[in-house]
Amino acid sequence: MPTLIVTAHPDPDSLTHHLAARLRDALPAGTVKTADLAAEGFDPRFTLADRHTYRTGTDAPADVVAEQQRIDRATDLVLVFPVWWWSVPAVLKGWIDRVFVNGWAFVVDTDGGISRALGRLTVHLVPIAGDDAGVYERHGYAEALRTQVEHGIVDFCGAGRGATVFVHDSETEHAEARERAVAAAVEGVRRAVVDRAPAGDR
Repeated sequence: MPTLIVTAHPDPDSLTHHLAARLRDALPAGTVKTADLAAEGFDPRFTLADRHTYRTGTDAPADVVAEQQRIDRATDLVLVFPVWWWSVPAVLKGWIDRVFVNGWAFVVDTDGGISRALGRLTVHLVPIAGDDAGVYERHGYAEALRTQVEHGIVDFCGAGRGATVFVHDSETEHAEARERAVAAAVEGVRRAVVDRAPAGDR
């Protein structure tokens, strides 16, 4: 089951990258590719060329096609990202804006209907949050983020919802508590990916 792990954090020593590396090592050897949007210098700016692709479903820029191709090689997509201002980082939002477009992630039919094109893909989310779970529950932050990404993006493109595992209190000084949260997130996604795989692929 080929898995693509996408990270969106400029600091290679961040908890985001640490967790992504742990997850890569926990999944079956040889089945995982990683995409570090910050290190790779992906340009998240939505240009007139992207607007043309969105409107016509054709002529995607070369960097967008490259991203689509590596997603096409995966059955599972894992987004590992810090929660900034209750949403995804700008580079990840721009990646979604530019890559998940008409003609690839969905198709706008001539009659105005929409065909969802990513049914082959399962998407897993690992949001890394600075606040505790109680804050997220009281203010509806988790529900808002899940609605935005799971419903607004994953469902819209016809992809499957995989595991969504929040890592709360990411900036806590309690190393043991942080380690438990990371281990639980890694195991939650690992189990979701591996348990879906046919026995011969495990």
